[in-house]
Amino acid sequence: MTTDALSQSTWRARLTHLVEHPRVRQTITALICLNAVTLGLETWDDAMRVAGGLLVGLDTAILSVFVVEVAVKMVAYGRRFPRDPWNLFDFCVVAIGLIPATHSFSVLRALRVLRVLRLVSMVPSMRRVVQALLSAIPGIGSIVLLLGLIYYVSGVMATKLFGDSFPEWFGSIGASMYSLFQIMTLESWSMGIVRPVMEVHGWAWAFFVPFILLTSFAVLNLFIAIIVNAMEAHHRAEAADEEAEREAVRQQRHERLDEELRGLREELQALRRAVERRE
Repeated sequence: MTTDALSQSTWRARLTHLVEHPRVRQTITALICLNAVTLGLETWDDAMRVAGGLLVGLDTAILSVFVVEVAVKMVAYGRRFPRDPWNLFDFCVVAIGLIPATHSFSVLRALRVLRVLRLVSMVPSMRRVVQALLSAIPGIGSIVLLLGLIYYVSGVMATKLFGDSFPEWFGSIGASMYSLFQIMTLESWSMGIVRPVMEVHGWAWAFFVPFILLTSFAVLNLFIAIIVNAMEAHHRAEAADEEAEREAVRQQRHERLDEELRGLREELQALRRAVERRE
């Protein structure tokens, strides 16, 4: 390795140590929490009349700190920066705050609150939850397809069965699926929809009760089961990684002790030979 490459590696290592230092991370986390408070106060007219300039100034100052932090990470990590999805997430969230919120991009001013989501990337426990949820996406996708199939079949049946009598709820497949979604959430499902339908169609319970049991108590619980299973698997994987790291550290210590013992044996043998020669 050349001198320039070694020097570059050294100062990058120092920058990496700086941005990953616990105090720096704690400071950034505190600034994110403070920014969450200031962004909330900006929606309060009385607070803006009293301290609007201060709130805007704090927001600008905090954004500047975030920009410096992301820039230092980009320099410190180099090509490793875009390989970490959390780094890309932080970059996008901070970059949104740099786009001027003009009349054409007024919605971007509201998107500034996304900076609060940086807490997810800064707090390890939150990051683990998000990673577990992402790992559960394939299983959740299968459940969503199953639920969509159940909704479509039930929507067609409800439209055929109750559309003529209750067109506002079941007049089309879209209206039927929305009504069935309300029933699945158990929001005013009995007095609001099912009982009025049963006054006209006394046997309607035979359709709605199995639908509720299938969707609200069976399929939705599968979501919870998949997410819990993913979190447990992620926790087991992290525990296995930690144990592997501890085992590697123990192995290194054992190897170091073996080397020291070999060195002591060699020194003792050298001393013994020296004493024998003198005798």
